[in-house]
Formats: sequence, structure tokens, C-alpha cells
Amino acid sequence: MSNLPQSPKPTDIPSLSPNATPSDTPPSYVKLAMRNMVRKRGTSIKHFVVTTIGLLGFLVSISYLTR
Repeated sequence: MSNLPQSPKPTDIPSLSPNATPSDTPPSYVKLAMRNMVRKRGTSIKHFVVTTIGLLGFLVSISYLTR
């Protein structure tokens, strides 16, 4: 008999919505991430463009230095 805390049962974990019933399941992390990306469309596109330009610049500079 140890005094370690018990892990919560799935019914003990609060859901994300305040009016949720026990039959409602919280959305998955993938769905939340996709929803966040759609909401912040401009930020996602800007980060993608900056990453692409940075990677291309890195590859071009490495190829120039090792020619």
C-alpha cells in the first residue's frame, strides 16, 4: 500500500467546453492545431515563406562555399 497519487480516470478529466456532457469527447490535438493554423493564416504563410527563403539561402551559400 503506497500513498502515490492515482492517475485520473477519463471521466475525471475536464473537457474543453464548459457545457460538455460526458458523451462529448474533446477535440484531438491535430484538430486544434489545424483550427489554429486556419485562424492565423497570415502568420502561417509568413513563417513558411521565411523558412523557405532561409533554407534556400543556406543551401546556396553552402554550395557556393564548397564549389
